[in-house]
Amino acid sequence: MKRVMWVFLGVFVLAVLVGCASNLSGESYSRDEARMVQQVKIGVVEFVRPVVIEGTKTPIGAGAGAIVGGIAGSGVGGGKGSSIAGVVGAVVGGLAGAATEEQVTKRQGVEVTVRFEDGKVLAIVQEATENESFAVGDRVRVLTVKGNTRVSH
Repeated sequence: MKRVMWVFLGVFVLAVLVGCASNLSGESYSRDEARMVQQVKIGVVEFVRPVVIEGTKTPIGAGAGAIVGGIAGSGVGGGKGSSIAGVVGAVVGGLAGAATEEQVTKRQGVEVTVRFEDGKVLAIVQEATENESFAVGDRVRVLTVKGNTRVSH
């Protein structure tokens, strides 16, 4: 029964971490960006390269890992040994939880360099999607709203 509880708790923590990850694609808008006027510039793609968008580093992963590790560690031994194992378990669990959160929320991205008609050049990084890929020479729109910029066909 304890094993089932630990598996359930681990799956729950993983689901919370995945649910907290933001979508950083060019196709995704935050609620605040909806129905807002966007600045649109037309340009041509000069360079495209794959990048990795690092995962989130919030207290959620470390905190959840520390709780799980502390509970698991406190079940080892008895007396002072149980307390020490609980502290060690919490520290190790916190580190593991933070690393897991970062790994689970990491995304594959794309850096798109665009040259505009006025000669300006910008590079924009966004999450890579199957629905939208870019190639050198593509004519694209660069949209900016509330400080967020994205590239779109």
